[in-house]
Amino acid sequence: METPPEPAYLAGMQLNPFDAVIFDMDGTLLDTELVFKTIVFDVAGSLGYEMTEAVHLAMVGSSHEASNAMLVETYGVSFPYAVFDEKCREMMHERMAETVPVKAGARELLLELKARGLPRAVATSSRSQHAFGHLGRAGLLDLFDTIVARDDVENPKPHPEPYLLAAARLGYRPERCLALEDSHSGVRAAHAAGMQTIMVPDLVKPTAEIEGLCVAVLTSLKDVHRLALPPLAAVAT
Repeated sequence: METPPEPAYLAGMQLNPFDAVIFDMDGTLLDTELVFKTIVFDVAGSLGYEMTEAVHLAMVGSSHEASNAMLVETYGVSFPYAVFDEKCREMMHERMAETVPVKAGARELLLELKARGLPRAVATSSRSQHAFGHLGRAGLLDLFDTIVARDDVENPKPHPEPYLLAAARLGYRPERCLALEDSHSGVRAAHAAGMQTIMVPDLVKPTAEIEGLCVAVLTSLKDVHRLALPPLAAVAT
């Protein structure tokens, strides 16, 4: 028996059908990473430390614990991480007090997924207060079925626990979920959870290793919408 041809909407992508979609938050849904970069440089400077591009990029997508360890390793045991973290969170709250910028295509993709009855979740390394507040001010919170934040798991990304918990809450096996990520840590977490993963790079570009963990690397959520979702006509047939 001949194998049926690959649907046109999946041409060039080794993407299997999926039943739910799990999003990273900062840098994937929300256009906040560049704002946070400015804050990180400003706060480090105010504390007497010179932030560098390499150190900042190593922080992108990392948990607070990983960032703490990396900054202490970089600047020494005297680095005041608790003060640094608190000042960064205060400044981020001030900058995002009224509106939170949304990535191009995010709202349209979420609305399309909702219209098709595909469950949606967030798996983020941010704390619950930050996650719910930012998603709420961005006008996206009501478009999700569940939010998994740092407070909800024992092991943050790159451990798969955030994605495994999100899938469990949605009621689907990990292999039936599509994960969307912008960071290396997040891609590793989603892949380790057994999910099909698409990277949409923001500040950090994929390495050959990271590309190998993804079914695709796309330039925007608009591309995810166009390439990962079958046209309704294709679904009907």
